[in-house]
Amino acid sequence: MPTKIKVGQLQDDLRTKHLGRSILFSREVGSTNEWAKELAMYGAQEGTVVIAETQTRGRGRLGREWFSPNGGLWFSLILRPKLRPAEAAKLTFVAGLAVAKVLHEMFGLMVETKWPNDVLVNGKKICGILTEMNTTGEKVNFVVVGVGVNANFDVEKVFPEELIRVTTSLENELRRKVRLEKLFAGLLETIEKLYELYTRKGFNPVLEEWKGYAGFLGRRVEVTSPTEKLSGQALDVDRDGALVIRLKDERIRRVFVGDVSLQTSKE
Repeated sequence: MPTKIKVGQLQDDLRTKHLGRSILFSREVGSTNEWAKELAMYGAQEGTVVIAETQTRGRGRLGREWFSPNGGLWFSLILRPKLRPAEAAKLTFVAGLAVAKVLHEMFGLMVETKWPNDVLVNGKKICGILTEMNTTGEKVNFVVVGVGVNANFDVEKVFPEELIRVTTSLENELRRKVRLEKLFAGLLETIEKLYELYTRKGFNPVLEEWKGYAGFLGRRVEVTSPTEKLSGQALDVDRDGALVIRLKDERIRRVFVGDVSLQTSKE
């Protein structure tokens, strides 16, 4: 099975109503999110997708580098939701849930969501989501949702040594390569369904399903933010998308920005 995506087949399996009607492809870009934001600024319609075989300056949350070798699925989607900025930011959960559902339903993998933007398989990161938006006051001009799935490569052969322990890929988990065109179609169709659910019925149905994959809830965690490090029990993710934790002194804290890591024992 080919490692790389077959451009001519990207829309063959697609059964969406709006998303992916316009797809732009490049062998190599700096960042698909940067490319999509530029197109959105010039008026690209909602549902436009940009996809690349590799990114030379891929980014994760908080400006971190995102390693994007050949064989992965790296794409960004332009949305123009009629939502306030605080609500549009929750589209990260929509995309994360879509990835978790597709990897579980398509490949039978034991998938977990990790607050706020990661998808794990067997405790290792297989996908990251980066959501960025352009606003004017309380008006959202556009949102770009970037999705990066580690797919047709062996992480031990292509990833830096410091990432191998915490990262996996579909090839590592399945011991085979997958059709990237089929995976792309499944992801886009599921994102579209969940996006419609969110805009029609609000965040709660999406959040409740997302929490069904959230294996860290109820566990002892450490949360590292730009300003502090907290330890406690992860109680919930609330309707604002905040992580709710009980600290060792029994105080309850809501955290909006940070990285979660599991501690070894349950409370």
